[in-house]
Amino acid sequence: MTLKDNECIMGCVLQDFADAVFHLVREKYSELIGCSALMHACHKGLAGIIMTRGLDVRQAEVVALATGTKCINGEYLSDQGLTVNDCHAEITARRALLRFLYTHLELHLSKREEDKEQSIFIRHKDSSFRLRENVLFHMYISTSPCGDARINSPYELTTDFSVHSNRPVVKKFHSHLRSKIESGEGTLPVRCRSSVQTWDGVMQGERLITMSCTDKIARWNVLGLQGALLSHFVEPVYLYSVMVGSVTHTGHLSRTLNQRMERLGSLPACYRRNQPLLCSLSSSECWQQLKASCFSVNWTAGDEQLEVIDASTGKRRDCGAPSRLCKRALFTRWNRVYRKLVASAPVSSAGPLTYGEAKQAAASYQSAKEQWVRALREAGLGTWVRKPAEQELFMLTA
Repeated sequence: MTLKDNECIMGCVLQDFADAVFHLVREKYSELIGCSALMHACHKGLAGIIMTRGLDVRQAEVVALATGTKCINGEYLSDQGLTVNDCHAEITARRALLRFLYTHLELHLSKREEDKEQSIFIRHKDSSFRLRENVLFHMYISTSPCGDARINSPYELTTDFSVHSNRPVVKKFHSHLRSKIESGEGTLPVRCRSSVQTWDGVMQGERLITMSCTDKIARWNVLGLQGALLSHFVEPVYLYSVMVGSVTHTGHLSRTLNQRMERLGSLPACYRRNQPLLCSLSSSECWQQLKASCFSVNWTAGDEQLEVIDASTGKRRDCGAPSRLCKRALFTRWNRVYRKLVASAPVSSAGPLTYGEAKQAAASYQSAKEQWVRALREAGLGTWVRKPAEQELFMLTA
């Protein structure tokens, strides 16, 4: 059998796997919507995260799911961690996954042996956890992530002219960092020289800058899905594969997610340049050509029903209460796990940490993050812009 034959077989296997993942996500979404929430059935963006043991789809499980294509209005930023800033489907699905990871950490910390056996984590060394062998995570996205992956995807490598307008495709900003349109759709190249927005500037009407989904997924391929807080407890959790339903070209997607890692130096222990398998479906999913709604739904394995967020305010649509995905809610989960691991000791000898301080205390994660940001800047791809620091200064009340 030739190398070309092997590649063809592997391609067919991955194609079948991608199609199976797509059907799992769609079936779970349809099941959750049911008959009572048909207004949420129409969406322009759906994302799901699937967990497998190896590549056996018979044991595949949808563990997180979300829809959405919009971000918060700057005036609704919360300095108490009560809003969800980015309600694009793939970003919200990843936040839903964090709840799943916290649940499995708590299972492992349970006194019941049967709970420990159900956990996807195993103890590694004295102070950290890692995924059990063969536990893999995959992300399905209904359409190419916004940002550089979306700009030229439908016609990359086929022509230098846009199939929609017959105008030349602008390649000046290829691989450049891009930010989302506040309260709208689409992205713009990041032109800011400063890496941090100011609170008073945003409150006085400056455009709120939220990095594109392409950029965030590329960052996950270096830092992991778990984020800074969970990095206190677990080794980086990476995506094994990414499947895109429509408006995609895997060659271009690979460049936008992987080529930006070329200038990275040696990363801290456990971190790596992850390159997930990129797959498209055997037949392109029908892209929803409709006006984007201003709501986002989310669900994590174990939830009884979907939660609906007003994407413009970042809070629950039904009552205006904070989402289960907001910073404060996830910080509360982190604090609960922390106290279990340190035998109910106070958060720190100097007193409670703010949300931002807890994130900064994840030294290896922050070191890897700084290397990533510096590599982008040195490659001339733009400056990664952070939200105002004031939104991370809150503490949990006793």
